[in-house]
Amino acid sequence: MAKPRKQKNEEQKAENSEAVVKHQKLCLSIDIEKRRIYGYTELEVVVPENGIVGLHADNLMIENVLVDGGPARFEIFPHYQQMDSDDRWCSVSSANSAADAAGSVYVSCLERELVPNLLIMCSTEVVKPVPEQSEQIVHENGTQTETETQTETETQTQTQTSGESKQNVKLIHIDYWVEKIETGIHIEKDIMHTNNQIRRARCWFPCMDDSSQRCCFDLEFTVANNLVAVSTGTLMYQVLSKDDPPRKTYVYKINIPVAAQWISLAVAPFEIFPDHHNNLITHICLPAHLSKLRNTVGFLHSAYSHYEHYLSTKFPFGSYTQVFIDPEMAVSSLSLGASMSIFSSQILYEEKIIDQTIDTRIKLAYGLARQWFGVYITAEAPNDEWLLDGLAGFLTDSYIKQFLGNNEARYRRYKANCAVCKADDSAATALSSSDASKALYGTQCIGFYGKIRSWKSVAVLQMLEKQMGPESFCKVLKNLVAPPKDTSRPLRSLSTKEFRHLANEVGNLERPFLREFFPRWVGSSGCPVLKMGFSYNKRKNLVELAALRGCTSTPDSKAESVKREGDVGWPGMMSIRVHELDGMYDHPVLPMAGETWQLLEIQCHSKLASKRFQKPKRGSKQHDGSDDNVDTVASAADMRSNSNDSPLQWLRADPEMEYLAEIHFNQPVQMWINQLEKDKDVVAQAQSITALELFPRLLSIVNALSNLLCDSQAFWRVRIEAAFALASTASEETDWAGLLHLIKFYKSRRYDEKIGLPKPNDFHDFAEYFVLEAIPHAVALVRAADKKSPREAVDFILQLLKYNENNGNPYSDVFWLAALVQSVGELEFGQQSVSSLSSLVKRIDRLLQFDRLMPSYNGILTVSCIRALTQITLKLSEFTPLGSIIDLIKPFCSHKTQWQVRIEAFRALLDLEYHLKGIDAALTLFIRYLDGEPSLRGQVKLAIHAMRLCQISGDSDSDDDHGVVRETLVALLRLLESPSAFNNVTLRHYLFCILQVLAGRPPTLCGVPRDETLIKGHTEICNELKNFFAAIVNQSKPPPGHSLDTLTPPDDGFISVPETTTEPIPIDNDGIPPPEFAIPDPPKEENYNSREHIVAENVVILDSSEPVKEPDTVSNSQERKKPVLKIKMKQSSASSRAEETDNVVLERSQGGHNGGDLGTSSSVSVSVSVEAPPPQQTQRNSNEGTNVINQNLEDVNSCHDVGSRVTASIGSAKLAVDGEGEGEGDALLKELQCTADSSKVQLNDLDMDIEMEKENPSKFISLRVLNETDDMSLMGPVSGSKEKKEKKKEKEKEKKRKKKDHKDDPKYLEKKRLKKEKKRKEKELAKLMVITTSSIELKNKEKVRGEEVGPVGQVTNVATSLEDAGKRIEKTGGTTSTHKLKIKIKNRTLSRP
Repeated sequence: MAKPRKQKNEEQKAENSEAVVKHQKLCLSIDIEKRRIYGYTELEVVVPENGIVGLHADNLMIENVLVDGGPARFEIFPHYQQMDSDDRWCSVSSANSAADAAGSVYVSCLERELVPNLLIMCSTEVVKPVPEQSEQIVHENGTQTETETQTETETQTQTQTSGESKQNVKLIHIDYWVEKIETGIHIEKDIMHTNNQIRRARCWFPCMDDSSQRCCFDLEFTVANNLVAVSTGTLMYQVLSKDDPPRKTYVYKINIPVAAQWISLAVAPFEIFPDHHNNLITHICLPAHLSKLRNTVGFLHSAYSHYEHYLSTKFPFGSYTQVFIDPEMAVSSLSLGASMSIFSSQILYEEKIIDQTIDTRIKLAYGLARQWFGVYITAEAPNDEWLLDGLAGFLTDSYIKQFLGNNEARYRRYKANCAVCKADDSAATALSSSDASKALYGTQCIGFYGKIRSWKSVAVLQMLEKQMGPESFCKVLKNLVAPPKDTSRPLRSLSTKEFRHLANEVGNLERPFLREFFPRWVGSSGCPVLKMGFSYNKRKNLVELAALRGCTSTPDSKAESVKREGDVGWPGMMSIRVHELDGMYDHPVLPMAGETWQLLEIQCHSKLASKRFQKPKRGSKQHDGSDDNVDTVASAADMRSNSNDSPLQWLRADPEMEYLAEIHFNQPVQMWINQLEKDKDVVAQAQSITALELFPRLLSIVNALSNLLCDSQAFWRVRIEAAFALASTASEETDWAGLLHLIKFYKSRRYDEKIGLPKPNDFHDFAEYFVLEAIPHAVALVRAADKKSPREAVDFILQLLKYNENNGNPYSDVFWLAALVQSVGELEFGQQSVSSLSSLVKRIDRLLQFDRLMPSYNGILTVSCIRALTQITLKLSEFTPLGSIIDLIKPFCSHKTQWQVRIEAFRALLDLEYHLKGIDAALTLFIRYLDGEPSLRGQVKLAIHAMRLCQISGDSDSDDDHGVVRETLVALLRLLESPSAFNNVTLRHYLFCILQVLAGRPPTLCGVPRDETLIKGHTEICNELKNFFAAIVNQSKPPPGHSLDTLTPPDDGFISVPETTTEPIPIDNDGIPPPEFAIPDPPKEENYNSREHIVAENVVILDSSEPVKEPDTVSNSQERKKPVLKIKMKQSSASSRAEETDNVVLERSQGGHNGGDLGTSSSVSVSVSVEAPPPQQTQRNSNEGTNVINQNLEDVNSCHDVGSRVTASIGSAKLAVDGEGEGEGDALLKELQCTADSSKVQLNDLDMDIEMEKENPSKFISLRVLNETDDMSLMGPVSGSKEKKEKKKEKEKEKKRKKKDHKDDPKYLEKKRLKKEKKRKEKELAKLMVITTSSIELKNKEKVRGEEVGPVGQVTNVATSLEDAGKRIEKTGGTTSTHKLKIKIKNRTLSRP
């Protein structure tokens, strides 16, 4: 069975190197007035063998980390990094290059977010690095055999501690506060709420933000006394504090393991409305919406009970809470949480509103269904997410069928299947494949393709239900949600493999069928396309059916085309339903596999077959209501199908929708009319209406559609389709028959016969209300031969607007009026009807003024008026003053207007800009509007509209670039990696889609070209980060008997120069400076991942034992970076290897805030080495060149003041004289360490120093420190006495004796082996941190870029002069001591102006 497989997977997780969270406690104090959120979280974590726990934390300031009550070291770096550089996009010259750049930026951002960025050291022992892959070990020559022997010697100790590591549970305590309340959690006015955007739970509490990591939670939230805190789980109790003013703490507990993304919180002065029918359901909203809430949620108990009855189990979370907040605050219409859903109050409605009822009930029912499938039961892997989405949709459809009717459920399913068949044409819609799920990072659920995937997943499950039967399928679902037998393993996950197993065991589906079904429908894209026709054989009394099978998707590559050729189709047989004179017969005869051409014979069962040669008598026709529909110009074939010599009335393929297929069936007109009039299935009627619209405009078709429109027993949605079909058939050829039928029907229901004017509104019959509401829109779509609206249509709509009266009607007519106004926008005015335009515009302006004084429900009337005015303006742009229309719409863009109205005004202005000036101007205006839109949901709506404009431009413009200039493309790319895009995941996705559409590509991440060599996997990056962290911790370990405080570096270790106005060096996407700031390559040239450089530069080493600054400092999100120049000259390792450990500087954090600032800063390391080693030291020095950054980790991780400074230290610079012996050389050996106050050094002094360095660089290097300042102190004394030399010789002799004595000592050999291993790992670590750049020669070495770069150009000249100095030293004979000059430019933060 599948249950043991799940337990096995859970055991495997514990054996992996990743940590596992067993339980988490979250305690927060929320001050909405001051916009402060602070508190702590405690996690019970199973620590992996390497002792490092990786968590996700963004926009958080970590103050303190404790492990089992003791301080712990931790490291944090931000996922988001803003790069302000114009030269980063210098390669963008067209829409294609911009799309490629967008793909690179987007994928790199998504890949970084998967990596834990808060690493905590939970072990006091020396940390062992994560073992690397075998490919990397083999790649390093000469180290394979050594590592193998070392691993063999360590296997015994690892096996001894493996059992303990599984049970190594640590309690991690993290004190933090939310620095930037911008994403994941939002505060507006007196309301605070969270949202479940992808990977944004980390933005308001540290966690393992991964769907595979699930645990139980204890939650405590302290708020003001007048506020209510609503969260996931069960409310245990409330505590009122004795503070002044008093504060209240809400304590929640959730005992079912859930992922961190399902933890939700809402704080506001809420009104609580308990459900009267079920005390486990609670509805919460703001006080202004309480009356709407009471009217809206009265049905929910029925859906709650239906789900429990259908699944035969209780609600998994015990209680369920619905929270409704203002629409401009909500990120989406639904934000899920465990046992809790946050909706937009836009879906609430009063009792007098009719149109919103159905949509709201379906949305609330879907939110409840997602609690079962998606929150309680989660996907085992990203490829299995389609299954949970489909099961939630399937459960919602069962509610629709039960409470809204079978017609509503079947019609919705038919329309969804049609949409899927049209869009399922690429790998983006494959439900479970590597391209569709794993490589999309969760973005497959966003946008148009996300909706298509959701509909397709429901259709696939409904196909399985048809194959196994409703009862068997219900048993499968009951098995999924049944309480687990093993209570010690409460985690509930579902995989496609497990569901397939249940379908075989419980659903009784054969394995061969399932083996074909899942790969074809789930693992690949494309739906079958069937084109069918038939003929009736009188002699044999049978139907000869011909079918041609195709596929909606087309192969994109040669590999896919080869695979497609091997496909044999789809499993199963499709049914053909034949309606004869004496009954209906189903024939499952059409195979969906095998040959694409099929010719079938279907035997007829009619008894009239024996009378087929008899001459029909006069008046012996079957009076079935079709006599009135006979057209005089009908063909002979049409007449033959209606005569008694054929028993067929109509045929249908796949009548029960057992397949997700696009079917084109060819049969005579009269048979389609018979199907429309006699088949009571709503799908059959909708199919016949669609087919009849494609035929010539015949009176028989008009009469059939008119009869269906007038039939009050027919389903109202089908009647609306018939009305629009009548509008399409209206023409001068039929004497406007369709238009006349529409007006006649409306007047028969709504007009007073005596006065010939509309009656007051009466909306008691809801079905009739919906049909009549659609009639004006259908009338507005009627067109004459000149593509203009007939005069009768314009006058009819004007009359309805003029005489609309709603007095005495208990229901609101706001949607009714909105439909009338929208129909005005659909009219096309010609010479005959243009006289009515002024009257229509006056009516619209009057409604606008009225709605401004008394706002309608959700501003729907103003929205329709703005839309209608925009449409009229675009159609009559030659005659309409555009400036006046724009001036009329602009006031609605104010932030004071309703959210829906403001967004519609933005859309209208974008449409006008596009039609007047083109897509480039529209995108520029879109960027400006986006910057000023405060609501996240409004930003998404604007991006969707901009993408549609790009799609329209692509369809109408043959130019590849659509006329979009480079500046606009670069602006969109900057927006893609801006803080707004990071805060709004959906907006970021649509910005990426806009750039893809401009390049003529589909708006999806699937199939985007990417360089796999630059994109490492999640596990590989995590291992590299942990190895890096482990190496830093090991190097910074204090010797035995010493505390960490003894390793604190002195404050006077650097020479600081006053602040300069240096501009930041621009950095491109891979962290490499542009060509004008090119840096000479290091001695070794190897290709490394760009992400390693980013990680190495942004690492911040924090020690939680240090005192922490108060958290009310300026947020680093509001600060800009300025570079800090560090010039550090260190001796080569050839001088003394014993002093390497003494040079390691352990820098400690100046508080959590400074650590966060450094974490967000980006730095550029410039390493210029000037060496002249003796011949015997050349090889050793060249190997140490790769360890530059490893030897100077204190430069990378140093914490200074926020201001931009230039600091320099020249430490341990040893001078040797050629030709002198060892003793004389030691006599002349000088060690200089200089410190000075930087407040007196000016920028001009720095320029003079650089010029002196050009003239005599070798001398300047050694004498520069002595001439720079007056208050310089000598840190190292000059040693030249004979006593010291003798002591030194004695020490060396003692060392040599000890070496000889320890040659046979196993402890000494083991220590020596560990030392070699440490050096080898240091080399590997250095490779991860080396910045590889292309070797580009520095141009114009003697020219200073003072005007362009400022002091940065001076730094470049320093590097050039030092390089020349190194060449001169090499020419002198190589006897001088080796020096290394390191120039590090690090960005520091400055407050934004």
